[in-house]
Amino acid sequence: MRVLVGGGTGFVGTALTQLLKARGHEVTLVSRQPGPGRITWDELTRSGLPSCDAVVNLAGQNILNPLRRWNETFQKEVLSSRLETTEMLAKAIAKAPQPPQAWILVTGVGVVLGRGGGAIGHMLLPFRLGLGGPIGSGHQFFPWIHIGDLAGILTHALEAGHVHGVLNGVAPASTTTNAEFAQALGAALGRPAFIPVPSTVVQAVFGRERAIMLLEGQKVVPRRTLATGYQYSFPELGTALKEVVA
Repeated sequence: MRVLVGGGTGFVGTALTQLLKARGHEVTLVSRQPGPGRITWDELTRSGLPSCDAVVNLAGQNILNPLRRWNETFQKEVLSSRLETTEMLAKAIAKAPQPPQAWILVTGVGVVLGRGGGAIGHMLLPFRLGLGGPIGSGHQFFPWIHIGDLAGILTHALEAGHVHGVLNGVAPASTTTNAEFAQALGAALGRPAFIPVPSTVVQAVFGRERAIMLLEGQKVVPRRTLATGYQYSFPELGTALKEVVA
């Protein structure tokens, strides 16, 4: 298939592009910067949708970027980066003489575990130094997914004609608590992991609204993802983390 990927230059987009190409698909990225195998968002608006069989939108500011203060400016950026890109693609699809067969939006997934990026990139240094531990109480649920499985679910959704509706991008063992996750990461690195990060520190770094996401957690089970027939490569946390830190 010819697949157009919005925001495909980031951590998840790179993994998805590699998998799609490995499976014989042709990939064009939509990004802010021009380059080989890419079109810009301006070109998309000006010239319309290039000929393609499927469209995936991964574009969006990282909500939990610890380097950005949670103020009105950043909140607007987070919203517009998702809404505007989705609207641009939707309009281009609606105008296309031959619209694609598949249209996928990625709006909410578990903590993505993978080498060289994602949330784990911020966690590794303190854990390697033996300073890692649970966030807040540690009792909150901590949904996660290996990047190979996130790319795999997206590819499965594109290739299988029967997949429709909302799929949760989390691992089947995602009823992990934050404390269990910290212990498993410490074990994968051969380091202790019992120094908790107080909730006051999390609120100071991320702001009260964002801190809720980390301190309260959410229990997510991928029932529909499993029901579509997707086979996870990394269903268990221990093996997922060992692959990431190897």
